[in-house]
Amino acid sequence: MDYKEAQEIFNLPFMELLYKAHTIHKENFNPNTLQTSTLLSVKTGACSENCSYCAQSAHYSTNTPKENMLNKEQIIKYAKMAKDKGSSRFCMGASGRSPSDKEVDTLCEVIGEIKKLGMESCVTLGLLNEQHAKKLKDSGLDFYNHNIDTSKEYYSKVITTRTFEDRLNTIKNVRDAGLKICVGGILGMGESNEDRINMLVLLSNLPTPPESIPINQLVRIPGTPLEDGEPLDCFDFVRIIALARILMPQSYIRLSAGRAQMSDELQALCFFAGANSVFYGDKLLTTNNSSPGRDDTLFNRLNLTKEIFVEMQA
Repeated sequence: MDYKEAQEIFNLPFMELLYKAHTIHKENFNPNTLQTSTLLSVKTGACSENCSYCAQSAHYSTNTPKENMLNKEQIIKYAKMAKDKGSSRFCMGASGRSPSDKEVDTLCEVIGEIKKLGMESCVTLGLLNEQHAKKLKDSGLDFYNHNIDTSKEYYSKVITTRTFEDRLNTIKNVRDAGLKICVGGILGMGESNEDRINMLVLLSNLPTPPESIPINQLVRIPGTPLEDGEPLDCFDFVRIIALARILMPQSYIRLSAGRAQMSDELQALCFFAGANSVFYGDKLLTTNNSSPGRDDTLFNRLNLTKEIFVEMQA
């Protein structure tokens, strides 16, 4: 689908758009289940990249401390806690432009242990070369997360230390290694609806669309260039969720960062429009997330149940 077609869908009357998205959602998923993931920062702060939204960038004064990478035992402890609380996927994020050989080796050991717990595994480590992608695949990794953040046209207004093409090359390396991809973006960075639509059109036109698409609402971090900005229109946010569902009917659409600031009613609209995955737990890397207690109450009120991961045997 091209931009013009996607724009026409985005601009449908709101109720018509939601009905269309929900119908497609029901054709591809059980609309009353949610996939739940837990995201842990395994290496924090002092990142050399200048992403304007990020609390971990060394370019800004955000009071985020630098912390060395957790060891294998520490990570597995957190994974077990996530499993006990009901998450079906454990995601690990490490700050930095690219991982070192040692960091990849450590995570490969961890991934095997996570799979033994009966959970899916995901890592987000920045730019990834072909060798590291293959090693992670061989370890049993399920997903690699590498968001494109926004449209190609708006990207340089948010980040200048790595290019949009760098992002696409990493996605290609991950795909070529046979991994599933988790790729989405952030809304509320000053971009237009045209940028948001273009981002989704690009994702939908990849050789294989992402299996998982996180849609983040910007969390405004004090000390970053984006700490002060116009609030995001909640109905535009729902429209983007609906458009993502229509363009990529078989992908999981995840409500990611920013849920702590969302009302229950806004989240319910997003679930109706096709969002069927959330990050579950008190923290998302270094920022606060909606608390598990609040989430469980909301899920119960909406009759939503957590999806159980069942690994398919070859």
